[in-house]
Amino acid sequence: MHRLFVALRPPRAIRLQLADAMHGIADARWQDDDQLHLTIRYIGEVDRRMAEDIAVELGHVHAGAVTTSVAGVGAFDRRGRIDALWAGLTPHDALAALHRKVDHALVRLGLPPEGRAYLPHITLARLPRSADPVEIERWRAAQAGLASAPFVMEHLILFESTLGSAGARYDTVARWPLG
Repeated sequence: MHRLFVALRPPRAIRLQLADAMHGIADARWQDDDQLHLTIRYIGEVDRRMAEDIAVELGHVHAGAVTTSVAGVGAFDRRGRIDALWAGLTPHDALAALHRKVDHALVRLGLPPEGRAYLPHITLARLPRSADPVEIERWRAAQAGLASAPFVMEHLILFESTLGSAGARYDTVARWPLG
């Protein structure tokens, strides 16, 4: 089985800027440079044949390169406990349109449509139960103004995620230029 997702990678300068914000919470599992991406659509586990069909179908998605900016930070929580920190991206329109195109392509293959509202973000850290809530709130306050100049993401990428004891490893399966 192949655990897949579709994403965009920010340029190196933006990844370095994000890395500068990734500190200050003792138990956080901060993402490394290879893990920094904007998920367009999570796919999940599929067999090899479906993975090949997905790669072919995504090659037919036509969209322009996306210009966006980092704009603030946020958190995801599960059952009242913050478990991930992220950097937001704006404007949402072009990213949401690309998400819809990719989602429609995958639905044509028989995959279920995305069930959640799309929120463009780049995950910065995963937080265990042991993470100090005071440190989390201090980090959120300190990074609330995180922002970047506009930047362009020019390639749609199909990644395979492999889970291991050190976290997830993301390998590029296929890559297509936007524009």
